[in-house]
Amino acid sequence: MEYVRRDFGAYKLHLINTNKFKTIMVKVSFRSPIKKEEITLRNILSDMFMQSSKKYGSKRALTIKAQDLYAADLQTGNSRLGNYINTDFYLTVLNDKYTELGNFKEAIEFLGEIIFNPDVSDGKFNEEKLDIVKSASLSALNSIKENTANYSLIKMFELFDKNSPSSYRMMGYIDDLDKINGENLYKYYLEMLNNDLVDIFVIGEIDMDEVTKLIKQNMHIDTLKKQKVPYLLEEKKTRSKKTYGTEEIEGSQSKLAIACTVNGLSEYERNYPLSLFNVIFGGSSDSKLFKEVREENSLCYTIHSVANKLDNLILIRAGIDRDNYDKCISLIEKCLLDMKNGNFSLKDLNMAKEYYNTALEEVEESQAKIINNYYMTELIGTDSIEVKREKMNAVTKEEIIKVAKKISIDTIFLLEGVKDEGN
Repeated sequence: MEYVRRDFGAYKLHLINTNKFKTIMVKVSFRSPIKKEEITLRNILSDMFMQSSKKYGSKRALTIKAQDLYAADLQTGNSRLGNYINTDFYLTVLNDKYTELGNFKEAIEFLGEIIFNPDVSDGKFNEEKLDIVKSASLSALNSIKENTANYSLIKMFELFDKNSPSSYRMMGYIDDLDKINGENLYKYYLEMLNNDLVDIFVIGEIDMDEVTKLIKQNMHIDTLKKQKVPYLLEEKKTRSKKTYGTEEIEGSQSKLAIACTVNGLSEYERNYPLSLFNVIFGGSSDSKLFKEVREENSLCYTIHSVANKLDNLILIRAGIDRDNYDKCISLIEKCLLDMKNGNFSLKDLNMAKEYYNTALEEVEESQAKIINNYYMTELIGTDSIEVKREKMNAVTKEEIIKVAKKISIDTIFLLEGVKDEGN
């Protein structure tokens, strides 16, 4: 696998040449400091790209063109990475050697049409199609409580710190949706083109010079930009007392969401001991939380933890019966204390390393994961897969204990299931 990074000022082009895949994947990533009031705008804009363009005037026309390109797959989506919001375009197309000469070139031109020649007239997006997109978004926002696992996490984050980007609802907000029209959406689109930091990735069996030429011809980005804020959120000091919150829902199962603050980590600790801590604590089916809370004590249906490194948080989520709430919290606290006291074995550590190495192997089998690995290297300087494997295998038990002592339970939220009275 050969990697080349080319900085054109207005954007950075990342080329990854490998014969491991039959397809070529292109990712175009726009990112800017996240603003709560712009999340809904960004979501609607992403959906509008997939409705039509100036050249392809309907969703059906876009679909037909993608099929003509030997079933090319085009997707868009938004996500938050620390203090930034990302809008990503993914294009996956078969290599010309499996289709016909010029198919990839045509696919890049198609992607360029979608991004840079949207369905705009007289300085505004097509209002009829905008209404369709807004209507779908409104339905999704009105049904936010139906996904109880995600809703419990949303409510927990708002209790944790309503002003932090970690609490922002990436689905957006109904009040902001009502304000969007074709004119202000187009204005925001131009701001994104002119102000966002941009990275473009291409992975597959490629001619790097030829791909560079195609990208320069079709990706019309020419404004120089600089990073404005750090990617990592500021650390939040743990409160002297834990914060608790509840909300009732219909149903027999309750959803538990817990935020643990992580403070004072070095870059090395964030990338390596913290990852292994999480695998041992709650990040796998062999974890302490899974074994002790679920299997040995039968206190929950599901339980797991996630290390949210850019937010300086460990998140714990569980599906429980409300009658088991106190016992469940007590046992979670015990599991964390055990980690701090070193009450885990070298076998646990070695299994965590095996788990991590397997995850790295899976990265190497996925074009999207390979791209994302290089992307995180670009954003926050993470190591290559080879270096990650070497450093992770060298992590000691003492280093994990040291990290565990920097983790504290801060906020506990229960979305409490209340059985229907008719049952």
